[in-house]
Amino acid sequence: MTMNKETALVVFSGGQDSTTCLFWAKKHFKKVVALSFVYGQKHVKEVELAKAIASRAGVDWDCMDVSFVGSLGRNSLTDSTMQMDEEKPEGSCPNTFVPGRNLFFISIAAVYARERGVNHIVTGVSQTDFSGYPDCRDAFIKSLNVTLNLAMDEQFVLHTPLMWIDKCQTWALADELGVLDLVRHDTLTCYNGVQGDGCGHCPACKLRNEGLHKYLAEKECKLHVEENIEP
Repeated sequence: MTMNKETALVVFSGGQDSTTCLFWAKKHFKKVVALSFVYGQKHVKEVELAKAIASRAGVDWDCMDVSFVGSLGRNSLTDSTMQMDEEKPEGSCPNTFVPGRNLFFISIAAVYARERGVNHIVTGVSQTDFSGYPDCRDAFIKSLNVTLNLAMDEQFVLHTPLMWIDKCQTWALADELGVLDLVRHDTLTCYNGVQGDGCGHCPACKLRNEGLHKYLAEKECKLHVEENIEP
């Protein structure tokens, strides 16, 4: 099958990172397709928002039910009986880690992409802000890229625009792409399912909001400097 080098598939959750990546992909590719997943997550509202954002962005959107991913092991994102870790436990992954999630998502996305002649796949993982999740590391992505190419005899390219930037820089990228307000108000990163700035105390909200406040402070400072040096 001939691969289309002008199209990218974005693994799209409807959160801050994947939404930023969606608009990054729109800047770098002629056509973008977004694929979301239902995996038994308690914050499933993110999928509804993903659909709405994709429509607003003018990209094709699809969703797959892979609930088996969330049921394979115990984690606080799919099991309502578990109390969520608000801090990373010493020496282990937080219980918000869904084992195999990125492995399954990206592998399924690759099969989906192959059947549509697409070999560019974009995902919003970041080693800088990986929160103790081993499947957000650069080494994992590079390894999986090789495995997918060998498994299907294709030449997939996994793009990770956020891999080496922190949340502050991710907000800066969203602003540069012209979607800061959309990302801030219309996405869902919160593990408790609260849209926009979120609940404020879950790990995802803490990371997101710390980055936002840092970026807005830096942006305001830069504006003051520019105003003071104007002739």
